[in-house]
Amino acid sequence: MKYPALLSFEEVLPQLRQFDAIIDARSQSEFAEDHIPGAINCPVLDDAQRVQIGTMYKQVNAFEAKKLGAVLVAHNIASHIETLFLSKPREWTPLIYCWRGGNRSGSMAHIMAKIGWPVAQLDGGYREYRRYVSASLAELPQRFSFKVICGPTGSGKSRLLQVLAQQGAQVLDLEQMAAHRGSVLGNLPAEPQPSQKTFESRIWEALRHFDPQQPVFIESESKKVGNLRVPDMLMERMRSSPCFAVALARPDRVRLLLEDYAHFIAAPALLNTQLACLTYVHGREKVAYWQQLNLSGRIEELVDELLLKHYDPAYAQSIKRNFDQFSEAQILDLPDISDATFQRAARLLHQNK
Repeated sequence: MKYPALLSFEEVLPQLRQFDAIIDARSQSEFAEDHIPGAINCPVLDDAQRVQIGTMYKQVNAFEAKKLGAVLVAHNIASHIETLFLSKPREWTPLIYCWRGGNRSGSMAHIMAKIGWPVAQLDGGYREYRRYVSASLAELPQRFSFKVICGPTGSGKSRLLQVLAQQGAQVLDLEQMAAHRGSVLGNLPAEPQPSQKTFESRIWEALRHFDPQQPVFIESESKKVGNLRVPDMLMERMRSSPCFAVALARPDRVRLLLEDYAHFIAAPALLNTQLACLTYVHGREKVAYWQQLNLSGRIEELVDELLLKHYDPAYAQSIKRNFDQFSEAQILDLPDISDATFQRAARLLHQNK
């Protein structure tokens, strides 16, 4: 075979894990927005250099821009080879891509092929990968049987999914993938949400490795998890799937939420900022009262109030309206929030396929 080999994404996909490295030659910001799972970033031109070259194209001319671009590209590729790949053996097989499979990945692939490595270049680049993921998410969810874990806020749905995954079940944890707990207080201060494209890449990557003969457990999410949108076909399949309703006494739900939202308890000002988002629903007087409970350290009372006045009514309206089989849901009564309880509940679900 002549190298670099120019391969379509359909050709690459079955052997994606067989490449010794997947190299994203785009800039840092492009890589951060989304990339092929498992890729490493080796910019042929970094963000600042792309701006510099683009400005030269507009303000000087293409020839001068290309000369400087060649210098920068050659320097960057040499640096990546020297710092990351110099020790790689002759049989080392990298896959290289950029935005469209053009000059950036082509330059790196050409040099590596001249060294003697069996290099593959992705035809169409990231754009072709993204097209493939978008098309797959419109079809892939239809292959699976979903089991939807329902339950009001604080009932332990996320913990149950985590234990199911530990026991070997197929779990699609959208809140984990979205870095958000799916409510007005669901953002994780230490972990910003990914881009919409990265969120979709994570969903696609999980689904493509699942066995269609086995069920997929998923939480009863709304259309959006924080700022991110759940793909339409996945949402459609979730809402028409069998449900399991987790039941937990409200005092236990309060305790569970105090554990899961410890970061808000440690930062009262941050919690009050988030509570202010509920003003449009409950009015300034009610929210001011909740904020005062927070500042005075009456956290258990605050959480109980939020469950009773905000979360539970919203859940009761939403779940019946959006999940077709909720009225026939099997009830999972949890006596407490111990690890043993969640282990038992997960085993019951996992065995009830």
